Amino acid sequence: MSTAKMARLAIMTALALILSFVDSLIPLDFAAPGVKLGLANTVLLYAVYLTRPREAVLLMTLKVILSSLLFGFSQFPYSLAGGVLSLLAMLTARKLRFHSVTVSITGSVAHHIGQIAVAAVITSTTLLVVYLPVLMVVGVLTGTATGLTAKHVMRALAAGDTHIREGLTGTDILPRHK
Repeated sequence: MSTAKMARLAIMTALALILSFVDSLIPLDFAAPGVKLGLANTVLLYAVYLTRPREAVLLMTLKVILSSLLFGFSQFPYSLAGGVLSLLAMLTARKLRFHSVTVSITGSVAHHIGQIAVAAVITSTTLLVVYLPVLMVVGVLTGTATGLTAKHVMRALAAGDTHIREGLTGTDILPRHK
């Protein structure tokens, strides 16, 4: 990996960790226990659109490991399962050329499915799946919010960076002009 790519990965990892911390300060427990906005997913969505899949996997892995070390390792299995399933879903949706907000929603919903699956295994309680419909609604709402945020941030970044502009041209984020 080139020095420039390592630097970009380090910046994205740091930003994802900062956004994870900010996320922990926003109480959404009134909506459903344990729910977060998922602000760090804006960085992962950026990676899905503007890096190779292996770099997006590395970003997700670093974010899960480092945030678990910083904010509580008890969440590690849930974060890892949610992160892996979310990233696979987003990479697939991106490859299928879904709208960027739909890619984000897909990732958010998949993240919740991964977390519930791990929770059901750890607690030996399949009854946890009854919580899934609530999490699906929350996933659509938070996925929409983070997707719209990421879309507008990437569009703004593309205005000042040729590499980003080239990577996004032809997507719903930066459609080709006729």
